[in-house]
Amino acid sequence: MLSDDELALLQAIRNTGSLSRAAAQLGKAPSTVSHAARQLETRFDALLFDRRRYRLQLTPAGELLANEARRLVQDVARLGQRVKQVASGWEDRLHIVTDEILEFETLLPVIRAFDALQSGVRLRLTHEVLGGTWEALREGRADLVVGATNEPPAIPKLRWFELGTMDWVFAVSPRHPLAKAAEPLSQDAVAAHRAVVVADSSRSVGRAYGVLGGQATLAVPGMRAKILAQRDGLGVGWLPRQRVAALLRHGQLVEKKMADPREPNTLYVAWRSDHEGRALAWWLEQLRHTRLARRLIQGLEVPA
Repeated sequence: MLSDDELALLQAIRNTGSLSRAAAQLGKAPSTVSHAARQLETRFDALLFDRRRYRLQLTPAGELLANEARRLVQDVARLGQRVKQVASGWEDRLHIVTDEILEFETLLPVIRAFDALQSGVRLRLTHEVLGGTWEALREGRADLVVGATNEPPAIPKLRWFELGTMDWVFAVSPRHPLAKAAEPLSQDAVAAHRAVVVADSSRSVGRAYGVLGGQATLAVPGMRAKILAQRDGLGVGWLPRQRVAALLRHGQLVEKKMADPREPNTLYVAWRSDHEGRALAWWLEQLRHTRLARRLIQGLEVPA
């Protein structure tokens, strides 16, 4: 590790290209600066300064030393800040996993508000699908999950609350054969056509909602892709009612009544009580606000 004086010496020589000018910049005698430069070379047993030219320059070894030493100083400073941050109750980092059914854009105002706290907590936001969301919490890959579906599983020290419920509509393209089929649609009528699904991201037990036995499927990367695929007649399935309201109003999707309606899904916010810090507490407080919960569940309408 280099001292502040040694770092300043390297930078002064790099900036001025002269021992005498470096000495003037540092407010020291040229002989003192020259001695310090030779001591630095002796310490590292390497030629750090190229004295063969009119302009004094750092050798490649000297450049490496200056750059890496500066980086180490910055790393130590950042480490000190992080230690103080954790000592005051803030986490070093917070990993939030949302179910893919929620849209990242709806969280942007919350992230901006969190940034305004200047807590120093490093945020990481990723998403999973269906069982993968709960799995991330169970396996320690998430500190907080938002929008998880199904009943909360058995996870040590699990805590949770309901975010709200999401309503569904069975919708097809007006060009799809089921668009003009008699209602209510039976399971047999639906099973004869391909279902569009967002695949479960669980590493252990993957599944898909609304798929009947033997039914062909088209797996897509997310809910928006599923909506667009069904709008284009590539398959059928259940969609979040609020997200497709504009498409239904403009006739780009057709709602079909079902013999077996789908119940609304309860979405959950969950975390483990052995990982509670100030950042997690702040996010939980925000997610308990009714207005934010409603915005997350309703999402953004796919434009017609």
